Amino acid sequence: MQIISTADAPKAIGPYSQAIALDGLVFTSGQIPLSADGQKVEGDIAVQTEQVFNNLEAILVSCGSSLARVIKVTVFMTDLAEFAEMNAVFAKRFGEHRPARSTVQVVALPTGARVEIEAVARVGS
Repeated sequence: MQIISTADAPKAIGPYSQAIALDGLVFTSGQIPLSADGQKVEGDIAVQTEQVFNNLEAILVSCGSSLARVIKVTVFMTDLAEFAEMNAVFAKRFGEHRPARSTVQVVALPTGARVEIEAVARVGS
């Protein structure tokens, strides 16, 4: 296993890694709307989702992957009434690529975030 870490995304705020690469795949930890310096990004669900994607993209690029190579995504939201707004950002950031996805509502997320997203992607050639 290879531990993935980049300064272009927030450091893990607990005993885990930003991502792990293994056998041609990378498994990201859930990303919440924190800037690379660890500051919470305030704003509506669209703003928070954009920051989450910035973090995911930084992690994926750091290990030779990209959003275009994502296989599966899990989205955690504190309010599914905001699904359409999150989904618009999701569609924009993935473009024509359509990974498998699960979306679930949860009671709460770290730092009071409204959205958290984790991904599994291909790395290498």
